[in-house]
Amino acid sequence: MSCLRVGVALSVTGRFARFGTQAAEGLRCWRELTDGVDVVVEDDESDPRTVRARLHGLAARCDLLLGPYSTLLARTAAEVASAEDLLVWNHGGSGDDVQAAAPGHVVSVLSPTSRYAEPFVRHLAGHEEKVPLVLAQGRGRFARQVIAGAERHAERMGITTVRADAPFTRDQPWDLFTAGTFEEDVDTVTAARTAPGGPRIIGSVAAGVREFADVVPDSNGVLGVAQWFPGGHHRAEIGPSENDFLATFTRRTGTTPDYPAVQAAAAAALAVQCAETAGGRDRQGLWAAATHLRTSTMFGDFAVAAENGSQVGHRMTLVRWDEGRLAALENQPPEP
Repeated sequence: MSCLRVGVALSVTGRFARFGTQAAEGLRCWRELTDGVDVVVEDDESDPRTVRARLHGLAARCDLLLGPYSTLLARTAAEVASAEDLLVWNHGGSGDDVQAAAPGHVVSVLSPTSRYAEPFVRHLAGHEEKVPLVLAQGRGRFARQVIAGAERHAERMGITTVRADAPFTRDQPWDLFTAGTFEEDVDTVTAARTAPGGPRIIGSVAAGVREFADVVPDSNGVLGVAQWFPGGHHRAEIGPSENDFLATFTRRTGTTPDYPAVQAAAAAALAVQCAETAGGRDRQGLWAAATHLRTSTMFGDFAVAAENGSQVGHRMTLVRWDEGRLAALENQPPEP
């Protein structure tokens, strides 16, 4: 197969630029490490209307399409894919509704939102003393889905949950998990750290991002969840190895990537593999190749549900801040 052109709409500017620019650089590193590919990145300006225009234009010029970063924008990408009979590789929208929104048109690489809290809840279940888990939910569907998933998993683990806006007795130990925008999580964790009778253990979606410690006065001991964290030792059956990718990213940027860069690069590698298996860019052929694929990349395991393309193979990683450094927790129990 001749050189494949991968097109992607990413937020280089706007509210999602913090993560969109990471994903863009991750794709440039992947291109450097991969023969026979090219990458076209266009700025979606963090705007759903711009996403529509960019994907429409990219589809006419590119062999494979990657979606934008954020559940909000990925929702729009799913609508475009369905309406225009395209296949979009979703590396940036974890919402359960997005992953299942357009069967046959969207293949998701990252863990769905409802599973974000699972490693944190398993960590709590490993403690001898079970205490109430207070759940702080921010605005939007992303936060609702994360917290609803946390409630379901806590119930299975025998842990009592309480919503942060509901009354509960604070004269006993309690734990906290918060899910919202990056800014909402930062505000909630900061307030919990300074409140009398604060939580025993704090978990936050935002704590899985390296910038968290830059804006929280005291991040020490806070747990986070991440789609990926370096040192996971995932065997890359497809795409570059973690070591090669990290070395390339560090050489190009002087920094270590966060998960948006890695999940975008993994999505591109998987898309190219499926195009090679299918022998072209036909949507139905790509979909068949993707739904039959069981493999791994540096991002972790990959398998999608054949009925809707949602991710069922990948697992979240639990991380913890310690003296300004972020590290993956060891000896996590296996997935049930």
